[in-house]
Amino acid sequence: MRTLRKKNLNSKDVKTSLKGAPKKGVPRKGTPSKSTTPRKRKVKKEKKSPPPEEDDLYKEPIKQIIKPPNQLQLTADELKSEVTRVLTGDDPNRPKNIVKFSYKDQCFKLDPPGLADHMAIHYVNEGYSMHTKSKEYENQKKIDELKKEREEQAEKAIMDEASANSNVVKTKENSKNRFNFSDRATQTLNNPMKTTFVGTEPPPVAQYSANVSQWQIYDSYVTEVIVSQMERAEGGFSRISNDKNDDHDNVGLHSEEAKQTLKIVERLVNQNSQDEMYQDFKYWEDASDQYRPGEGSLLPLWRFGYERTKRKQVTSLCWNPSNTDLFAVGYGSYDFLQQGSGYVCCFSLKNTSYPEYIFITESGVMSLDFSPDYPSLLAVGCYDGNVYVFDVSISSTKPIYSSTIASGRHNDPVWQVRWEREEPGKDLGFYSISSDGNVYNWSVSKNELKMEPVIQLKFLPSVNSDDQEMAITGLASGCCFDFNPKQDHLFLVGTEEGNIYQCSKSYSGQYLKNYYGHHMAVYSVQWNPFDNDIFISSSSDWTVKLWDFRQSSPLLSLDLGNSVGDVKWSPYSSTTFAAVSSEGKVHVYDLSENRQEPLCKQKVVKRSKLNKVSFSKNEFVIIVGDDKGSVTSLKLSPNLRGVSSSIEEDHDAQQLQEEDDDEYEKKKVDEKELQVERMKALRKVLGGVKDDI
Repeated sequence: MRTLRKKNLNSKDVKTSLKGAPKKGVPRKGTPSKSTTPRKRKVKKEKKSPPPEEDDLYKEPIKQIIKPPNQLQLTADELKSEVTRVLTGDDPNRPKNIVKFSYKDQCFKLDPPGLADHMAIHYVNEGYSMHTKSKEYENQKKIDELKKEREEQAEKAIMDEASANSNVVKTKENSKNRFNFSDRATQTLNNPMKTTFVGTEPPPVAQYSANVSQWQIYDSYVTEVIVSQMERAEGGFSRISNDKNDDHDNVGLHSEEAKQTLKIVERLVNQNSQDEMYQDFKYWEDASDQYRPGEGSLLPLWRFGYERTKRKQVTSLCWNPSNTDLFAVGYGSYDFLQQGSGYVCCFSLKNTSYPEYIFITESGVMSLDFSPDYPSLLAVGCYDGNVYVFDVSISSTKPIYSSTIASGRHNDPVWQVRWEREEPGKDLGFYSISSDGNVYNWSVSKNELKMEPVIQLKFLPSVNSDDQEMAITGLASGCCFDFNPKQDHLFLVGTEEGNIYQCSKSYSGQYLKNYYGHHMAVYSVQWNPFDNDIFISSSSDWTVKLWDFRQSSPLLSLDLGNSVGDVKWSPYSSTTFAAVSSEGKVHVYDLSENRQEPLCKQKVVKRSKLNKVSFSKNEFVIIVGDDKGSVTSLKLSPNLRGVSSSIEEDHDAQQLQEEDDDEYEKKKVDEKELQVERMKALRKVLGGVKDDI
């Protein structure tokens, strides 16, 4: 109903004439008279009055608003409220519960909507084409024949009538003006014809004959196969151009500018096709966390994979310290009988459909790590004991450094590599640990990779072991290690026997401290990023243990019910960590909220085992890898982040560049101090109840 402005009108004022201005001398009907004199005297006075002005000739007619009988009675608040209506292209009259019988599945299935189900026809123009064998064509053909016969009869009648007057017509046609008549004729020149012949030289022909034996055919075929495999292994699977390209590859679509443009276009297309996923990645917040304190959830985002790594296992994960959207994935196999080539794939959150860089190794990849000082350098440890250094900023897919027998190498799989901070006057290098019982320091020089032994792990049985076990001597099999963030000369080593040793770079002959608590292989050990006195470990004995480096026994032990493949501290909270188990579940704990049960225990993959987990330092996202070659990204709900709401808002504002950098850094320092205090308070509590757990 259209709303018009209302006026306070009398019943007499409503009924007015719609014929423009009133007649001269006659007042408008319903208008009260200004004088009480009779009408006749008023008419006489109006005759003597001057003519009216132009504004008084026309008065706007009064409109009356008539309320429909079926109008709803609405209050003033209801009238002011806005009602949104969404127009869709669906036909409301079209039924949506039509089912059809499927002979394939032997059951009735819901008929999906077709392309023309919701189509409205506004204009129809009938065609005039007919099939030659249809009845309509036969009828139309008969009508055309009758029409043609009638035209022939009419034409014949005209000709018969004209034949009667043929003499008169002939005299008129043959009559010519003898006084002004002349015959004229002209002739045009014909264009000359041209004939063109083109002859080509015949291609050269050479005769060749030779006797080919069966083994020569086989040798040539095998040679061609080997050459093609080597070309594909060098750079056939990489997006980066090969070093052996010709000069014409540097122009047009093969130029660096064109490749960069195509890369940006590919990312735009991928982000447009997955717009809903990127919206969840940026702005998703689980509102139910406000009503369930002590619980959280994980939102699955993307699943990264490569077609040639489906039968391989994810053995390592690492985020790039500079490009926060880039992470590397190592593919190999833990089974001795299923060894093959290894792959290193670098994925980006900006393009989730295909790896940005791909590197191939002769043996399976077991570990990798980005350099904190030079983010383009990637150290890789393999199952055969070799280590490689790749540079993702150059076009070559070959390693720039690799270990050899002459320079030295491990004899067993390299389970972990870790770069060290660059020091003035010292070569850049990284450390590696292997199950052969050695920890090596690799120095990157200009031409080669130099190896230097750091420590040889000796097996030390526990105090409560039997005499027979005490008699065993040899080297301990190293599985993992981690350097102290504050005191970089101290590092922890986890062994396959279940023991954890505290070592130093300065003392290569003995351990500084022994930690006994695990009964099987220790797969992961990590210092707390906020409190350098606390570290955590995971083992295949189904437990995750929290340690104080001053005590030989654990402060806290958590049983996850299955073998724990990896555990990592959260970079946002001092009391939050995530662990993955062989049953395909992710366990997220916050010890300041609950020291016995996880805040989130969510199954991520089916019929697969989770091997690795890693936190993103700039986004509230974790990635987990399984034994099927897939990497799944998950976003943490607010209850699993362990940070205050103010720092989350400041984090979002800083990404949108709405807050000053100095102010944001100051708030980050305050948040870090708060996390340190939380860990100290937790350590005091655990120190009092450690015997009861």
